[in-house]
Amino acid sequence: MAATFLLEIGTEELPADFARLALPQLRERLQRDLKEWRLDHGDIQVTSTPRRLAVLVENLADGQDDLQEERKGPPVAQAFVNGEPGPAAIGFARRCGVDPSALEVRPTPKGDCVFASVLVKGQTTRELLQNAIPTWIDALQGRRFMRWGSGDQRFSRPVRWLVALQGDQIIPVALQGSDPVVNSGRCSRPHRLSSEVVELSNAGTYASAMAAAGVLVNRDQRAQVIREALGAKAQALQGEPDCPDSLFEELVDLVESPTVLAGAIADRFLDLPPEVIVTVMQSHQRYVPLRRPDVATDPLRLTAREVLCADFLLVSNGLDAAAERICRGNERVLSARLADAEFFLTVDRRQPSAERRDALDRVTFAEGLGSLRDRVDRIEWLTAQLLDQLSLDAAAQSAAIRAAHLCKHDLVSQMVGEFPELQGLMGGKYLLEEGEPRSVALAVVEHYLPRGAGDHLPSSDAGAVVALAERLELLLSIFAKGERPSGSSDPYALRRAGNGVLQILWNQGWRLDLLQLLQAAADHWSALFPAFQVNTSGLVADLVLLLRQRIQSQLEEDGHGVDLVQAVAGEGVTDGRLLSDPMDVLDRIRLLASLRQQGRLGGVQAVVQRAARLAEKGDLASSVLDASGVVDPARFESPSEQAMFDVVTRLLPLALSRDYQALASALDEATPALEAFFDGDQSVMVMADDPQLRDNRLNLLAVLRNQASQLARFELIQS
Repeated sequence: MAATFLLEIGTEELPADFARLALPQLRERLQRDLKEWRLDHGDIQVTSTPRRLAVLVENLADGQDDLQEERKGPPVAQAFVNGEPGPAAIGFARRCGVDPSALEVRPTPKGDCVFASVLVKGQTTRELLQNAIPTWIDALQGRRFMRWGSGDQRFSRPVRWLVALQGDQIIPVALQGSDPVVNSGRCSRPHRLSSEVVELSNAGTYASAMAAAGVLVNRDQRAQVIREALGAKAQALQGEPDCPDSLFEELVDLVESPTVLAGAIADRFLDLPPEVIVTVMQSHQRYVPLRRPDVATDPLRLTAREVLCADFLLVSNGLDAAAERICRGNERVLSARLADAEFFLTVDRRQPSAERRDALDRVTFAEGLGSLRDRVDRIEWLTAQLLDQLSLDAAAQSAAIRAAHLCKHDLVSQMVGEFPELQGLMGGKYLLEEGEPRSVALAVVEHYLPRGAGDHLPSSDAGAVVALAERLELLLSIFAKGERPSGSSDPYALRRAGNGVLQILWNQGWRLDLLQLLQAAADHWSALFPAFQVNTSGLVADLVLLLRQRIQSQLEEDGHGVDLVQAVAGEGVTDGRLLSDPMDVLDRIRLLASLRQQGRLGGVQAVVQRAARLAEKGDLASSVLDASGVVDPARFESPSEQAMFDVVTRLLPLALSRDYQALASALDEATPALEAFFDGDQSVMVMADDPQLRDNRLNLLAVLRNQASQLARFELIQS
């Protein structure tokens, strides 16, 4: 026989993130144990609401089948004494529950041993679950676990009830560590605003019985209901819901009986910047703003009137009869929060941004690294160094210098103090209001980009320059201080800063000698912080190592094959090659990926590798690209040698100029010449007895290898 199994862990209101984290843990443990117990079953559902975690297993077998086991005992020499079972055999038989006469002798790789055939009676599912359920609950992990009362039970929130049913039968379970002790039964709790108890007659009726009590227990169904209701309500209000995935997932885990309601923003608050209103709604109140359709995104908008609808949406867990009261209450709460924001904005507007910049001198950046004002000075210095290398127009240079000077002023503003998420955005808006050029204000906004993986990148040249300077300043300062990211510990997000440097350079397509910049900056930082006793060469080496790792990691995250990443940025590629122009790395791997997609990479690789394998027998340096000084045409004995010499002569300017597309095509076209050199009627013996002749031919192949290595280390590419 088989029946549906239900486990419901009823609690006080759970944190939304715990519900999401607990479900995969429960599923994994359940699947593992059912497999280990050899119990047949149907679909497994693991779901949650704010007040419960629930497991449903359909068609769970009533018990295990009996299992016939063959158990190995001691060797025959130890088991028997004078042909009769000795103490070792008797003890083994006793442990297996069989008579010593039932033992059998069988050969094994280590000699004859005694074996016992043991019938293991299967346990009932009820027995197995009774013992396992408390261990499942104890094994769940999460943040901020708690104890309650005088018990020692730990959980995200106090456990208040437990339902454990196999079909219509209760599985007796007690959580002894809970205070009071929680015993399993068939009674669940309905919506939190209802006082009635839901008595479950059978595990299979769980979802329908809870729905009748106002609880939509299936999380996926709840998500679908909320998604459709948000869309329908937004359409009716002629807006587009601004509901990021993180907010949506949280809303699903905050309600048991979702209802989407609409509230209104008081008209005066639409004069606030749109990001202020959205931040208050999403981050602080879990509301869903409605954006006006077809309005272009502009981070420098000063008011929300053209961006946001006057209405907003909220996902309620209340009763339908109280909908009007819920809306009015949430409107009052929102108005209070927006009134605070309005006050902060008014206070900030009374102080010029230049004064706020001076006030940064009173805020410590990090121990030993001075104030935020000192940090801004370092960002300005790096901005100037970057502009010396980059060929930007005068307007972009001027905007970058001014933006670097003012980039952190809003960190001491009232608004950013209350809403840290708005740093940069408010700084740019305040500057625009004060009459600074739009390019400067936009650069201040964009110098925080990207904030993380998948975020937008700066759209303006000035913003990109200051964003680079800001990340390089962080890396240089923290590394000069002697701190490094290690393992999962990276409190200053240095790896993210390294990724940001590369993403910005690659997005802008800028040719920047990053190694030269780091060397100059290391000297400057050494002078700035004599107390750190900075070893400049060591500082540069550590930064180069981090950036090398970030290049490899970022290329892999962007979807490039590991072998291609190693071929263009692996250990054999020098630091200078990687960081004297990080854009060069991207150019090469994109070409290799394109050749692979076109099916042409294999042909190029075959040409290079055949030459490289023999070239390793010579001693020509890998830096030699010109054959004229190391190959003597007068020693050629075959036209195939002259043909190969002509190939490397054609490849030379392409390798020197790093015209990778043409270099790859020329290598592909060199296949006939290489085949003639090795295999044709006019082929030659590379490893000739004459050492001068042999070296001449090895050098010819080595030059071809070296020229190809300007594109990639082909020996690391998988066919």
